[in-house]
Amino acid sequence: MKILIIDQMHESIIPMLESIGHQVTYSPDIKRAEIIQLIGPYDGLIIRSKTPMDQDLLQHAPNLKFIGRAGAGLDQIDLEYMDSRSIKLFHAAKGNRDAVAEHALGMLLSLFNNIGKADSEVRRGIWDREGNRGHELAGKTVGILGFGNMGKSFAKRLQGFGTDIIAFDKYKKNFGKKFVKEVSWEKLKEKCDVLSIHVPLTTETRGFLTLKELESFAKPFWLINSARGEVIAFKTLNEALDRGILKGAVLDVLENEKFKSFSAEQKEEFEILAGRENVLFSPHVAGWTFESYVKINEVLVKKIRKEFP
Repeated sequence: MKILIIDQMHESIIPMLESIGHQVTYSPDIKRAEIIQLIGPYDGLIIRSKTPMDQDLLQHAPNLKFIGRAGAGLDQIDLEYMDSRSIKLFHAAKGNRDAVAEHALGMLLSLFNNIGKADSEVRRGIWDREGNRGHELAGKTVGILGFGNMGKSFAKRLQGFGTDIIAFDKYKKNFGKKFVKEVSWEKLKEKCDVLSIHVPLTTETRGFLTLKELESFAKPFWLINSARGEVIAFKTLNEALDRGILKGAVLDVLENEKFKSFSAEQKEEFEILAGRENVLFSPHVAGWTFESYVKINEVLVKKIRKEFP
């Protein structure tokens, strides 16, 4: 098959695909208009998140048999249109689940122990032990919202820390294991000291964590978001932090990750958020390790080979 790759990938993807007989065109710098012009003869398309895979683009690909998504999120893909055309979708959530889990845990431990603040202060000659007294993860109840690849991997990483791990997933049942207890959303809100978000972005999850929803938690808690920033708005985060509903937040993703396109309100709210010592940021890199860069290729190629031997 002829396969077009339109995003930056680890170079191992090309020999992997060629070794199972496919012809590969690697065009990581291609623009949307060029994709529309060139896509016609291709059987496969491999993407990250350069441009939406909507009907406007896909209607120019009459031969398309599959799309390979190098990552987990599917919110930019028109799944209904693909289904109507019987176009297969392969995504590689398993390729970066370990990276996401380690990153989320690392950021949480950094926040609990004031690592960023303490490092900055010591570099400036400030030796403030009491001001950097931390919290222990042991003994805390960690709630996981969404128990797919990422949620499961995060739960596994928590096992050695002496935590009680509970999880809620609206679309999964009977997933409880020795190290994690399956609970209702109401029970999770009653018990958790830490909430880690591991849900995809859908119409249902966009803006799901409203201030009203956060107010319904039984006690103040720490928030981890390594999933999708649109699940909770900047303004909601600030209000919850101001009121002590949230003790702190770890954010690998943002409501809007294109700083130049911030609305006036987003700009104002982000500046407030960025000034908080109990908020820790990273630039949507939780799943972006050197190892996951290769693993994602391996997962995708395995799925393509299985479906199109």
